[in-house]
Amino acid sequence: MEKIRRHILFYGWVQGVGFRYRAYYAAMDNGVGGWVRNLPDGSVEAELEGEESAIDRMIMQIENSRYVHIESMKVTKMPLLDEDTFRIRD
Repeated sequence: MEKIRRHILFYGWVQGVGFRYRAYYAAMDNGVGGWVRNLPDGSVEAELEGEESAIDRMIMQIENSRYVHIESMKVTKMPLLDEDTFRIRD
């Protein structure tokens, strides 16, 4: 399968609910690289790299967790960075 990279802004009930840590563990479970961080406006920003189906599974895993509610996402295509680790950024 072919890898892709996406920049995603998550809106909704996404801060103060463990979103970044859920994203970290979901990335590990699905073999997705990249990073995640909170933004001052209450949204969460992430860059995700991996197979499209793995990224989709990761997002579903986050959304299906308790307390998180993603109301919308803004998704932008990004060039690959060949990143296979995932980190939480400040």
